[in-house]
Amino acid sequence: MSRTSLTRTAVATAALAAGTLVGLGGAAEAAQTGCDTPATHRIAQVQGPGEATPLNGSTVRVEGVVTADFQRGDQLGGFFVQDPDPDDDPATSEGLFVFAGTSRGDVKVGDRVLVTGRAIEFNGLTELSPVTAVDVCGTGAVAPTAYDLPRPEGVSFEPHEGMLLTFPERLTATEHYQLGRYGELTVSAQGRLFQPTDRPGVSQEANDRRRLLIDDGSNRQNPPNVPFTSPEPVRLGDTVRGLTGVLGYGFGQYRLQPTAQATFERTNPRPAAPGPVGPANVKVASFNTLNWFTTLDRRGAGSPEEQERQLTKLVAALKGLDADVVGLMEVENNGDTAVKALVDRLNAEVGAGAYSWIRHPNPGTDEIHVTLIYKPGEVEPVGAPRSSTDENFDRPPLAQTFRRVSGGEPFTVIVNHFKSKGCDGATGEEADQGDGQGCWNPKRVRQARAVAALAADVPHPLVIGDLNAYGTEDPIRTLEKAGLHSQTERFVPAHRRYSYVFDGQSGELDHVLAGRSLARRVTGATIWHINADEPLILDYNTEYNPPSLYKPDAYRSSDHDPVLIGLRLHGGH
Repeated sequence: MSRTSLTRTAVATAALAAGTLVGLGGAAEAAQTGCDTPATHRIAQVQGPGEATPLNGSTVRVEGVVTADFQRGDQLGGFFVQDPDPDDDPATSEGLFVFAGTSRGDVKVGDRVLVTGRAIEFNGLTELSPVTAVDVCGTGAVAPTAYDLPRPEGVSFEPHEGMLLTFPERLTATEHYQLGRYGELTVSAQGRLFQPTDRPGVSQEANDRRRLLIDDGSNRQNPPNVPFTSPEPVRLGDTVRGLTGVLGYGFGQYRLQPTAQATFERTNPRPAAPGPVGPANVKVASFNTLNWFTTLDRRGAGSPEEQERQLTKLVAALKGLDADVVGLMEVENNGDTAVKALVDRLNAEVGAGAYSWIRHPNPGTDEIHVTLIYKPGEVEPVGAPRSSTDENFDRPPLAQTFRRVSGGEPFTVIVNHFKSKGCDGATGEEADQGDGQGCWNPKRVRQARAVAALAADVPHPLVIGDLNAYGTEDPIRTLEKAGLHSQTERFVPAHRRYSYVFDGQSGELDHVLAGRSLARRVTGATIWHINADEPLILDYNTEYNPPSLYKPDAYRSSDHDPVLIGLRLHGGH
């Protein structure tokens, strides 16, 4: 991804209009700036040992071999050159970007060139712009420099900016949020990255040294051909070896522009079904639907077509879960309308009357609310649904006690959606404290205390939902101190224990916590990785998403992975 600056384009256009590039100015200019005019500086001198060129604003002439060509109008508008004879200073890069516009189609990889232009820093990238001469003076070769991640402590990519690099190790896809919009994909060494507040032993600084952003050498937004989607879309957890390209910089990040086809191995294949949860006779799931709205153009679908696509995917996910009770988050708060529409379509797929829902007695005033659907043929509500009137809830919890239809022990599902980490309106102690927990953490702690009090007043509580807090954060610790313990931490291996990805780091926002009395009845838990690992461009939206990538299946039905737990409850009296 490179979003070309109008300022930089205007400078290059002025140089082109003056006819100073070889091929535009005629024989006189060619003779004056031809191959007999030697370089005035080495590339390493232009780069210098620091973050910025020491020759900023100076006109220089350098010699090097073209290592990557991105001259097309929909690409970076230039090419990279590298000195095949490195100097002795490891702090200086041997590569450089030449912003030569789109007129130098005769320059190709392997050409030995002499280039005259002004040395500048553009958005943190050392480059030549405008360029007044590009002379092809033979051929040459540059072998890619092998680079191993993670970077050493205190060492940046700067000494390799503009250079041709290869990464021999196995790198793991860890972020693809901007894949469809800008062609970006982030990979990391030593496996995927986890949120520092999700589990012990994770460091943000160490995460940053492990990661590398892969770009597509293009300045086009929403490219028609999205990289890493053929023959099948890349999933987080998939891996690549021998990644090779030139290292650029822009928009605050170093970015590798591949020069050779990067092919990912399907090391994290799509799970066709949730993992096993043991010899259960009741299954309970938690699922954030990512704004299931029947009202168009609000937070969910923007058209009838999108709504149909969204509904199809959500139903596919619910069918795959096949749970007896499902707690749902981000359902439109419009009475029974949205939840009924979802249940009606689900029943049309799995059988009339297969599912019903619990009416929320206090859904709150937010645009979205939590709800519960269940199989009346398997479990039945015991008593009336409960909620909380605690003023800390924008989206109050919903608690319902159930019992198997055949009788036996009751259990109570408490479904939640705690305050998000977004900072709108957050001030004072609710603002981001820099501890990794985001904004509104004290409010989430207060919500956790209220849920703990509710759980203490119901039989065999099971607290589920999107708690907007990772595993070691204060709200989760608050619930644990109240005797509610994570069942995914108990049953799911650490490398598979995540339900959401943010900023390239995986973590568990969706939790299932059981009270001690019910924990003895838990037979297993699993997280069905159908969403967080899948690219955003596979979802139900029609704008910008390539039409061929949409499939009427469960994958990318939401941005959160559903969680499933098994219970073995004693039978009837």
